[in-house]
Amino acid sequence: MSISATPVADLAAAGTSVWLDDLSRDRITSGNLADLIATSGVVGVTTNPAIFASAMSTGTAYDAQIDDLKDAGADVTDAVFTMAVDDVRNACDVFAEVYTASAGVDGRVSIEVDPRLAEDPTETVAQAKALRERVGRENVMIKIPATEVCLPAITEVLGAGISVNVTLIFSVARYRQVIDAFLAGIELAKANGHDLSTIHSVASFFVSRVDSEIDRRLDDTGGAAALALKGRAGVANARLAYDAFTDLLLTGSRWRALAAAGANIQRPLWASTSVKNPEYSDTLYVTELAGPHTVNTMPENTLVATLDHGVVTGDTLTGSGTEAAEVFDALEGVDIDLADVFAVLEREGVEKFVSSWTDLLDVIGARL
Repeated sequence: MSISATPVADLAAAGTSVWLDDLSRDRITSGNLADLIATSGVVGVTTNPAIFASAMSTGTAYDAQIDDLKDAGADVTDAVFTMAVDDVRNACDVFAEVYTASAGVDGRVSIEVDPRLAEDPTETVAQAKALRERVGRENVMIKIPATEVCLPAITEVLGAGISVNVTLIFSVARYRQVIDAFLAGIELAKANGHDLSTIHSVASFFVSRVDSEIDRRLDDTGGAAALALKGRAGVANARLAYDAFTDLLLTGSRWRALAAAGANIQRPLWASTSVKNPEYSDTLYVTELAGPHTVNTMPENTLVATLDHGVVTGDTLTGSGTEAAEVFDALEGVDIDLADVFAVLEREGVEKFVSSWTDLLDVIGARL
């Protein structure tokens, strides 16, 4: 089967780019990443601390470099970033043709700042600039968490002409703040004299974790009305985010002025798209979230499922906001505290990445 006859091609036709949510040295050196581009239609990669923790703490792919770093007396944090930067740089090279062919829209590889900096915007900015310099490739994206205190960091890094992947977004309210930070960043980049056409950004909106947390609360609430809402919040939340994207970016006057100056729109990126509940379709967060100017970053099992049996029916985002709002009204009607849900998810999201990063530092530190 050619790429042109796959569900991934159908997603592309609907306006959704498929990125892989995984990276390892084995995946690069074995040619697997190149194969996924050639045969599966993958046009980008996202990474996070948990992905690097899994890659670097198993197998032998990093052994020689760890020995070299040990001989050089490397600090453990710098050692981990050195290995991660090398992987991201090499992955950027694998995607070079995709990057060129898409005029910089795709062919992107993301690397995240130290998750322990989620409440330190000053250090976040400094590390974002340093990572961009260390990777040294135009198609790298620096991931910055969308914690409230780091919103100014997002603006400053974009204003420095650096492409940014804003991560760990759970609520539409926070997403609206992210859009504002993005617009301010592109305005700052323009004021600083940067070529706006070279700056790209995505806003990573987490999907499955929303269902996991709300489903748990619906089970605790019990009753037919509550249980009927299980498995509906994640998609509805993402669709409400797309409504905000339409209002504030696609049709927003502030954005139109930047677009006229050559700026690229910040695309919503659907993250956490592997289904956690086996009762739900394993392509739920793919087929129900297809539409113009979007990215879906998938772990490999979700990519395989999508290619095998995903049924993409075109744009499932445009005009879906009213129905999505009805789902959220119903959730409030059964006393789901949505503000608390999103506060918990953001806090746990940061904690999980910090925990993965800390575990990785412990493993590599012991080997050093």
